[in-house]
Amino acid sequence: MVLQILISAFFKPRDGSRMNLVSEVIFRRFSTTDLERVMEINRTCLPENYSPHFFLDVYANCPEAFIVAEVDREVVGYVMCRMESGFSDLGGFRLVRKGHIVSLAVKSHFRRRGIATTLMSSAISALTAQGASEAFVEVRVTNGPAINLYQKLGFRIVKRVPRYYLDGVDAYVMSISTSQFR
Repeated sequence: MVLQILISAFFKPRDGSRMNLVSEVIFRRFSTTDLERVMEINRTCLPENYSPHFFLDVYANCPEAFIVAEVDREVVGYVMCRMESGFSDLGGFRLVRKGHIVSLAVKSHFRRRGIATTLMSSAISALTAQGASEAFVEVRVTNGPAINLYQKLGFRIVKRVPRYYLDGVDAYVMSISTSQFR
């Protein structure tokens, strides 16, 4: 899977003029050769950092839903997911296949250009193709931009988990039915 889109960014040179720069963003499946770049994005963008083994374990679980975004051959963002089974977060006492969005990050100077939205939509489509009827993500209750992104995509808060993160911050579990992405 390779998806290409164009993004526009405005650059303000020292003379005060404004230039419109258009770059092509390529969305493609993660490759193990991307590991160092993905780990660096994780380290610089998120307080939760993972070992190389963790990234590769998530990749082995569901390679179709581990997606990177590239601009000019530079990885600028990623989403990684795994498939799980469990009780539905969306009602009813039933077992379902769920897609767990484990981590999403975009380098700061590439944010607010639709990259995270496209990564999430691509991941949910991949999870759906792998049999997930629901997708969920944990998010810090203090991370307003991420909560807004997930709500814009149709996720809803289904529960609050006290002290979920190592630093003691609570998490929201946000879930969505994958049927709206079919």
